Amino acid sequence: MTTYAPLPIPAATLTQLRGTDDAGRPMEPYTAREKGAPVDCVGSPLRCCLRAIEEGERVALVSYAPLRRWAAETGADPGAYDEQGPVFIHAAPCPGPDPAAAPYPHAHAGSLRTLRRYDRQGRIAGGRYFEIPEDAAAGFEAAFDEAFADPEVASVHVRALEYGCFLYEVRRP
Repeated sequence: MTTYAPLPIPAATLTQLRGTDDAGRPMEPYTAREKGAPVDCVGSPLRCCLRAIEEGERVALVSYAPLRRWAAETGADPGAYDEQGPVFIHAAPCPGPDPAAAPYPHAHAGSLRTLRRYDRQGRIAGGRYFEIPEDAAAGFEAAFDEAFADPEVASVHVRALEYGCFLYEVRRP
């Protein structure tokens, strides 16, 4: 049993992003691997349901500001740490993560991640380079235990090391 829950982008936020994203641009959906698609995204992570994009799915690449949204909920002020970046979402509502899926999404052994820690104000409180081990669940559990051992850490963002892309958030249990 896992202690920590990877969080997809909340449904209400997805509704907003499907209209206008966090950079103020309208969503431009396309079909994955369709001729003329802006990017070949098959296999890329979806942040709405925490799984990989499959060929033929209608998706969109939108700008998302996870700390800004979290700060609005909590009253935090992330200051200069308020950043936004590109994420893939389904172009229409989806059922969200599969409860039967592995506990930590996008967890291929050998993949590189950054686990960026944030305090209650939304400021960076440390980080860690992380290579996903063969036993991905145990590796993530240990890494999150380490992060949340610091009582000031409120949340951890899991990011792909190669591009710095936000994959998901884990909050203090």
